Amino acid sequence: MAASEADLAQMLHTGPFHLALRAALAVRGLPLQRVQHRLAHRGVKVGVTSLSYWQQGARRPQRPESLRAVRALEDVLELPANSLLRLLGIGEGARVDVERPAARSYRSVVEVSGAVERLLAEMEAPADGGLHTVGHHERVRIGAGRELLGRDSRHVVRAHRDGVDRYLAIHHGETGCDPARVRVSALENCRTGRVRWHRETGVVAAELLFDARLRAGDTHVFGYGFEDGTGGASTEYIRGFTYAGGQYVLQVRFDDGALPVRCRRFAQATTGAPRGARTDLTLSGRHRTVHLVEQGVRPGILGIDWDWD
Repeated sequence: MAASEADLAQMLHTGPFHLALRAALAVRGLPLQRVQHRLAHRGVKVGVTSLSYWQQGARRPQRPESLRAVRALEDVLELPANSLLRLLGIGEGARVDVERPAARSYRSVVEVSGAVERLLAEMEAPADGGLHTVGHHERVRIGAGRELLGRDSRHVVRAHRDGVDRYLAIHHGETGCDPARVRVSALENCRTGRVRWHRETGVVAAELLFDARLRAGDTHVFGYGFEDGTGGASTEYIRGFTYAGGQYVLQVRFDDGALPVRCRRFAQATTGAPRGARTDLTLSGRHRTVHLVEQGVRPGILGIDWDWD
């Protein structure tokens, strides 16, 4: 089925890069040879083979000359400035889609990242899970003892290669967490597969299995959750993103018996960077919740932190 302008607009918003490029080429009706010719007129040299690899997802443009070609492609294909570069994590400001756990310091990030890598290797997970996030609504619950009781997610993903039939979710408990007592729930359109944990860092890796294999371009909606409550006091919740993508909603709910005195949303370009874009959040009504909404996620980190006293 031929791509439409609506398909193109959605792909430019959610990605991934190669599907957005493929849709743009289809909608504009330009063969690769003509695209190469128009790029050459702009002083940009790129091979037809490279263009073909880019639209297939076999390679991603990374070198400076390749990124220059992508910028020129936006002009040739009559696309908004930075629309393709944004999907590569480049452009007007510059998200991890293995879920990256909450982090408290650079050292803890390194330790947790190492634990995640070991768990994923144990589960024979490929570096590229083959899925791109279109939308993610995450709800976090904080208990009467200020502990992270649990969280649940409703996730919308799109496959960018054939044969994807699972998603690997990562949970990082607070200091003192007993990962052996953390429970994983498959809530919607998936079932729980293997579950592994790393006791020293409080990391749990869970395999969520789909009922059918997705083809490239297919979307899937599923839900899952982690029940914790085994760690110490929580003061923040963070999510990192490797790729640009769709909407992310984070909602934090507090117990009536333990309400923070102040809540803020923030963003970071990287783990070691200072936190910026700080905005105070107000607890809403009787549900005692705060939330953030990011319409088009960029590579980096988003989160909410709070003060108890």
